[in-house]
Amino acid sequence: MPIYWAFLTYMLLKPGEENKEYWFMFSGIDKVLHVSIFAMLGFSFIAAFPRIKFSYFFQIILIYAFLTEILQEEMGLGRSMESLDIVADTIGCLIGYYIYKILIKRFF
Repeated sequence: MPIYWAFLTYMLLKPGEENKEYWFMFSGIDKVLHVSIFAMLGFSFIAAFPRIKFSYFFQIILIYAFLTEILQEEMGLGRSMESLDIVADTIGCLIGYYIYKILIKRFF
Protein backbone atom coordinates (compact mmCIF):
# COMPACT_ATOMS: atom_id res chain seq x y z
CA MET A 1 0.00 0.00 0.00
CA PRO A 2 2.76 2.57 0.69
CA ILE A 3 4.12 2.03 -2.81
CA TYR A 4 0.69 2.62 -4.35
CA TRP A 5 0.21 5.69 -2.17
CA ALA A 6 3.59 7.11 -3.25
CA PHE A 7 2.85 6.35 -6.91
CA LEU A 8 -0.57 7.99 -6.61
CA THR A 9 0.91 11.10 -5.01
CA TYR A 10 3.46 11.35 -7.81
CA MET A 11 0.82 10.95 -10.51
CA LEU A 12 -1.51 13.51 -8.91
CA LEU A 13 1.24 16.10 -8.46
CA LYS A 14 3.37 15.66 -11.58
CA PRO A 15 3.41 18.55 -14.03
CA GLY A 16 0.42 18.73 -16.34
CA GLU A 17 0.84 17.74 -19.94
CA GLU A 18 -1.15 18.55 -23.02
CA ASN A 19 -3.39 15.56 -23.57
CA LYS A 20 -3.57 14.01 -26.99
CA GLU A 21 -6.89 12.81 -28.29
CA TYR A 22 -7.24 9.02 -28.28
CA TRP A 23 -10.18 6.88 -29.32
CA PHE A 24 -11.07 6.08 -25.71
CA MET A 25 -11.04 9.71 -24.52
CA PHE A 26 -14.34 11.30 -23.61
CA SER A 27 -15.52 14.27 -21.63
CA GLY A 28 -15.15 13.48 -17.93
CA ILE A 29 -12.53 10.76 -18.27
CA ASP A 30 -10.46 12.49 -15.59
CA LYS A 31 -13.30 12.04 -13.08
CA VAL A 32 -13.56 8.35 -13.97
CA LEU A 33 -9.81 8.04 -13.38
CA HIS A 34 -10.11 9.80 -10.01
CA VAL A 35 -12.91 7.45 -8.95
CA SER A 36 -11.00 4.35 -10.03
CA ILE A 37 -7.64 5.25 -8.47
CA PHE A 38 -9.25 6.30 -5.21
CA ALA A 39 -11.36 3.14 -5.19
CA MET A 40 -8.12 1.18 -5.37
CA LEU A 41 -6.62 3.36 -2.65
CA GLY A 42 -9.67 2.93 -0.41
CA PHE A 43 -9.69 -0.83 -0.98
CA SER A 44 -5.99 -1.25 -0.25
CA PHE A 45 -6.14 1.07 2.76
CA ILE A 46 -8.99 -0.80 4.44
CA ALA A 47 -7.38 -4.13 3.51
CA ALA A 48 -4.15 -3.02 5.20
CA PHE A 49 -5.96 -1.65 8.27
CA PRO A 50 -9.20 -3.65 8.57
CA ARG A 51 -9.87 -2.65 12.17
CA ILE A 52 -9.77 1.09 11.59
CA LYS A 53 -13.00 2.91 12.31
CA PHE A 54 -14.90 4.11 9.27
CA SER A 55 -14.76 7.73 10.44
CA TYR A 56 -10.93 7.63 10.66
CA PHE A 57 -10.67 5.89 7.31
CA PHE A 58 -12.91 8.50 5.69
CA GLN A 59 -11.09 11.44 7.29
CA ILE A 60 -7.65 10.20 6.24
CA ILE A 61 -8.68 9.65 2.62
CA LEU A 62 -10.57 12.95 2.47
CA ILE A 63 -7.62 14.89 3.90
CA TYR A 64 -5.36 13.24 1.33
CA ALA A 65 -7.75 14.19 -1.48
CA PHE A 66 -7.91 17.82 -0.29
CA LEU A 67 -4.13 18.07 0.14
CA THR A 68 -3.38 16.75 -3.34
CA GLU A 69 -5.85 19.16 -4.90
CA ILE A 70 -4.47 22.12 -2.92
CA LEU A 71 -0.90 21.15 -3.82
CA GLN A 72 -1.84 20.88 -7.50
CA GLU A 73 -3.04 24.48 -7.39
CA GLU A 74 -0.16 25.85 -5.31
CA MET A 75 2.70 24.15 -7.15
CA GLY A 76 1.86 25.89 -10.42
CA LEU A 77 2.94 23.02 -12.64
CA GLY A 78 0.04 23.08 -15.05
CA ARG A 79 -2.43 21.34 -12.73
CA SER A 80 -5.41 23.01 -11.12
CA MET A 81 -7.63 22.45 -8.12
CA GLU A 82 -11.11 21.18 -8.98
CA SER A 83 -13.82 20.58 -6.42
CA LEU A 84 -15.37 17.85 -8.58
CA ASP A 85 -12.10 15.92 -8.32
CA ILE A 86 -12.55 15.85 -4.54
CA VAL A 87 -16.10 14.57 -5.03
CA ALA A 88 -14.82 11.88 -7.41
CA ASP A 89 -12.06 10.96 -4.93
CA THR A 90 -14.60 10.64 -2.12
CA ILE A 91 -16.92 8.47 -4.20
CA GLY A 92 -13.97 6.32 -5.24
CA CYS A 93 -12.75 5.71 -1.70
CA LEU A 94 -16.28 4.78 -0.60
CA ILE A 95 -16.59 2.33 -3.50
CA GLY A 96 -13.28 0.72 -2.53
CA TYR A 97 -14.34 0.51 1.11
CA TYR A 98 -17.67 -1.13 0.34
CA ILE A 99 -16.20 -3.54 -2.21
CA TYR A 100 -13.78 -4.71 0.48
CA LYS A 101 -16.60 -5.11 3.01
CA ILE A 102 -18.75 -7.06 0.51
CA LEU A 103 -15.86 -9.37 -0.42
CA ILE A 104 -14.98 -10.04 3.21
CA LYS A 105 -18.60 -10.79 4.10
CA ARG A 106 -19.06 -13.06 1.11
CA PHE A 107 -15.82 -15.06 1.21
CA PHE A 108 -14.72 -15.06 4.84
